[in-house]
Amino acid sequence: MHLSRLRRLAATLGIIALSTLSAPADANAQRGDLEKIIQRRVLPNGLEVIVVENHGVPLATVEIDVRNGSFTQTPDYAGLAHLYEHMFFKANRAFPEPDDFIQRIGDVGAVFNGTTSEERVNYYMTVTADRLGDAVHLLSAALRTPLFRQDELERERVVVLGEYDRNESSPGFRLTRAVDEKLWTDAGSRKNTIGDRDIIRTTTPEKMREIQRRYYVPNNTALIVTGDVKPAEVFALAERHLGSWERAADPFVENPIPPVKPLTKNQAVIVEEPIGAVLVIMQWHGPSVGRDPGATYAADVFSDLVNQPGSGFHQRLIDSGLFQSLGVNYYTLNHVGPISIIGQTTPQMLKRALAALEAEINRFSDAGYFTRAELEAVKTQRIVSSAFGRERASSLAQTVGFWWSVASLEYYMGYVDNMAGQTAADLKSYVDRYIVGKPRVTGVLISPQDRRAIGLTEAQLLGPRMVP
Repeated sequence: MHLSRLRRLAATLGIIALSTLSAPADANAQRGDLEKIIQRRVLPNGLEVIVVENHGVPLATVEIDVRNGSFTQTPDYAGLAHLYEHMFFKANRAFPEPDDFIQRIGDVGAVFNGTTSEERVNYYMTVTADRLGDAVHLLSAALRTPLFRQDELERERVVVLGEYDRNESSPGFRLTRAVDEKLWTDAGSRKNTIGDRDIIRTTTPEKMREIQRRYYVPNNTALIVTGDVKPAEVFALAERHLGSWERAADPFVENPIPPVKPLTKNQAVIVEEPIGAVLVIMQWHGPSVGRDPGATYAADVFSDLVNQPGSGFHQRLIDSGLFQSLGVNYYTLNHVGPISIIGQTTPQMLKRALAALEAEINRFSDAGYFTRAELEAVKTQRIVSSAFGRERASSLAQTVGFWWSVASLEYYMGYVDNMAGQTAADLKSYVDRYIVGKPRVTGVLISPQDRRAIGLTEAQLLGPRMVP
């Protein structure tokens, strides 16, 4: 399953009201709580095994996470991390005939899937706790010994191209692609999980095997098991099924990832589609969680602050009627995560709305832009939502896997405590370094008729201020 950027961007528009629950008395106890339920072991071959106990229901989720995804893709591999994900649940040495593997998964009664994003690919199965051994066996067989049969590749290629077609049919697809081309300049294939249609159409089993050779190695992989399990049993199963998997060269020493080229100036793009509303996207290069982890905590807290229904940002830009919806989001990644402001307005309001948004962005680092009470409230909400997120073992496996992939387990363990320690000065440092006065890309999706009616040009979108 391809994790579309459209879905992630759209989520920014669905801001949830601030929780009324209270925070734990001591936010610094959060790491201590996690240490009680999470155990980790690294096998001699480099495989990380992470176990999270939750005995609430007799289910277990077994997940494999690989540090792969679009960030590893050169142009001639664009989209193949995603195609590889689709080939994962196909024939392997233990189940060599088409549909044998899927049939066995059905016999076990597993709910299963996989996803591909920029910096991780994951595969998971949820089973009854007594089937834990079967799930580890099945995933390890698919992980270690895929066959990449030509007949299965041909069939799965059609499925992936169908996903591509569905994305392409969305009115916002062309806008996000156009913004990406300007935002990432020399890193387009490394930020594009859906990939290139021609590359997908013409790929070979040999390319699948090359991805396996480079990235599907134990020292680039984590096995994460959550739910009604005992750590000792999980560690024993991991050793039995994956302990003999041979360690390989570090993928990122052998194939280093080029740094993202910084933006040097404001850029703009207008995409025309037959729609009634107007979609606006502004994006900046945000922090790298590997190089500036402190800013990632500040980014999340700042986004929560401005997205509150009662914030000055919300009142001046949405309650005023300038935008119908508007949200701020930072997407945490190691190889530069984007900061996004995404909103919807009308053609008649567009220029006034963008002028007001420009003025609001310039206020971000002002003293008193938010109160201490507002800051503490959103940190409380993050603490509570993080605690709720640990209640469901199946989703917790994916959460842990994401943070292991883009940052580390250590980052995840310390997230709540570090986030809770953010101050007004930290938030000011973040917006000054990454947003206010920094190069950005502005994209607008509008109908041809509306564009002509209001005389919209790309030059008008470059700033510093729209003229009504």
